[in-house]
Amino acid sequence: MEHDEILSWLRETDEARLAELWRRADATRQLHVGGEVHLRGLVELSNHCVRLCAYCGLRAPNTSVTRYRMTADEVLRCARLAESLGYGTVVLQSGEDPGITRDGMADLIRRIKAETPLAVTLSLGERSEDELACWRAAGADRYLLRFETSNRALYDRLHPPRPGTVSDRIALLRRIRALGYEVGSGVMIGIPGQTYEDLAADIAMFARLDLDMIGVGPYLPHPETPLGAAQRPADDDQVPNSELMTYKVIALARLVCPRANIPSTTALATLNPRDGRELGLVRGANVVMPNLTPPKYRVHYEIYPNKVCLRETAEGCSSCLHARIIALGRTVGTGRGDSPNRRGRREPVGS
Repeated sequence: MEHDEILSWLRETDEARLAELWRRADATRQLHVGGEVHLRGLVELSNHCVRLCAYCGLRAPNTSVTRYRMTADEVLRCARLAESLGYGTVVLQSGEDPGITRDGMADLIRRIKAETPLAVTLSLGERSEDELACWRAAGADRYLLRFETSNRALYDRLHPPRPGTVSDRIALLRRIRALGYEVGSGVMIGIPGQTYEDLAADIAMFARLDLDMIGVGPYLPHPETPLGAAQRPADDDQVPNSELMTYKVIALARLVCPRANIPSTTALATLNPRDGRELGLVRGANVVMPNLTPPKYRVHYEIYPNKVCLRETAEGCSSCLHARIIALGRTVGTGRGDSPNRRGRREPVGS
């Protein structure tokens, strides 16, 4: 798909035309990854972060957040729960926390792999090549690191680097792939300063990186951040952080990366608790990420405010999602749900 076609779809407002986009994305999803919806159990194991990202409620200067770091045993209990609920993957996510050490995380990964059949996805921020190689050797399967925007000037405004370092997430994603991980990335939709041209370039970047996983969601402002306290640009070229724009990006991501695993995210469900996840799933997505984080910690993992299901039990969330998936006429996935990109570029499902 060429840049101009992507840009045209992002600006499209005609409902009949958009219905054709949804149809194409859903058909592409069915052809390449099938009808299963895979459940990835999310564990937010730490909300400590050393970064100063301008949009994130976990940013280091935010003194209003109650910080926590789960123990290895607590994380392992969540992994065992994921297995008991039939999930194929556990996703270990945190702020960029130096308290999560190379050896400590490697030991945790080895324990999960020894005691469960789960795939392990890590989302721990920008880490050194030594750490990433160690965790891959310990058994980690996938790494998720959003590049957030391909506009370098905008990226630098959003993500001040750590002192003495340069932040280049595109280059880091390529190194992560070279280490043998499945590679996941994505962007925020409607971050202040993001233009339609920027977002079209982001979607083209998904294809150039040949991503195995693509996570996109709307920018949701947090009041304790520089962006959250600022007024949004009154500019016709500013991308809206809307539900509709999120569906467009999910659909276009599916069309440019047909074999990728694409979640219908919690941020989308926060915008539309009634059926946001379902609409994402019928417009290109094939993954949902139920939260396994104990509620006493979950309420403090506040990248953005007012997340859905903050106090829902893991069992209740699982039951709800199963019912929603079945109501769509889809099936709940079994097994690890690896990306077809990692299965030797095998032929599309049903071919």
